[in-house]
Amino acid sequence: HGVPGAMVSVICNNALNRAVREFKITQPSAILDKVTELVKHTFEKSEERVLDGMDISLCAFNLKTRMLEFAGANNALYIITKNKDKFTEFKDNRTVVDEKSNLITIPANKQPIGNFDYLEPFKNHSLQLEKGDFICLFSDGYADQFGGDKGKKFKYAPFKRLLLSSYHMPFSKQQELIETTF
Repeated sequence: HGVPGAMVSVICNNALNRAVREFKITQPSAILDKVTELVKHTFEKSEERVLDGMDISLCAFNLKTRMLEFAGANNALYIITKNKDKFTEFKDNRTVVDEKSNLITIPANKQPIGNFDYLEPFKNHSLQLEKGDFICLFSDGYADQFGGDKGKKFKYAPFKRLLLSSYHMPFSKQQELIETTF
């Protein structure tokens, strides 16, 4: 993303650290709301209008209770679960199913961190995980990767199928499969 993207990354990283360390915020949606406020304030100091922003997936996980909280700015969370009765409120046409598991998309707000015409508070999702549930956070770089015989984007549906086919493998094997596929 070049110099503007690098600058936004530095500003957003600083704002994330401040939201958690200085303001002691722990809920993902509240963190993203505060980061947006801090980033917008920083952008207002610029002589030119800054239109860049950052996409992010942010989670907080309680190891004892297995409660996961998630909020996202344009970046969703995927959960792969063997319990087909879980997360039914999120099952839709984006859900990918095989004989053993479901890959469910937990949606992000359709807005970035930074300046955006229609900002709204970030939505917090609380999800009770079970042992064996697999979560996946990622950037749009995977789905937007160009390649293959026709030089086209990889896209989200093939990415989901790839994750669903490999989540049960050791992480090193998953990484190898993803690298080989891309």
